[in-house]
Amino acid sequence: MTNALSAEDSSVRLQAALAAGSSADPAFLETLVERCAVEPDFFVRDMLSWALTRLPPQITLPRIRRELDSEHNQARSQALHTLSKIGDKGTWAWITRDMLRDPDDEVARTAWRVAAALVPEGEEKELAGELVLQLGRGDRGVQLSLSRALVDLGAVIGPVLEKAAESLDPAVAAHARATELLRRNPETGFDAAIEEAKRAVALGPERAAAAAAAAAGAEAPGTAEAAETAGDGEAADC
Repeated sequence: MTNALSAEDSSVRLQAALAAGSSADPAFLETLVERCAVEPDFFVRDMLSWALTRLPPQITLPRIRRELDSEHNQARSQALHTLSKIGDKGTWAWITRDMLRDPDDEVARTAWRVAAALVPEGEEKELAGELVLQLGRGDRGVQLSLSRALVDLGAVIGPVLEKAAESLDPAVAAHARATELLRRNPETGFDAAIEEAKRAVALGPERAAAAAAAAAGAEAPGTAEAAETAGDGEAADC
């Protein structure tokens, strides 16, 4: 099993991880955890995490907790991902502020997702206050991950996003506004929400509202003209 999990062919490694999970043999625990830290293929890593969820949590969770303190970014990120798959609410206390602020984007965005999934009832507001500190961080993928984590917390994020939207940092303000747009209308695409938020930040709230009103009003004359034309045609026909 150890040899198969480290084979050159990723399909062989994938099948080995599947076999390990299917057998659910605790003897594979250490090997699976070690491979999570170095496996380069995303799909194989995900299968490794699945295999770990198949083992008894009383032996898996303590080992995963040790990985959270690893000096290797991938080891920490994958350990967090595995926690999200296990879904044990008792592990909430393991998600520290340092993880939510981790300088490595992959570790941080995984921590955001896990924290939003495991947060106990009544502590959503405190978590939201922590997560908004990361607004404006990273590229599109990182910002989308943060927005999704915040939206998952529900209406409690409204006040903290409103405050963040007044930030003097345009990237933070735009990200906050875009996240609020997504909360209100989940069907809104992230890219569209970001572009709309950037326009609002650039114009300022009053000018943005005026521009929206002007855009809406611009359609009215055309509509009225069409109606008048149709009316004229009806009169001529009569």
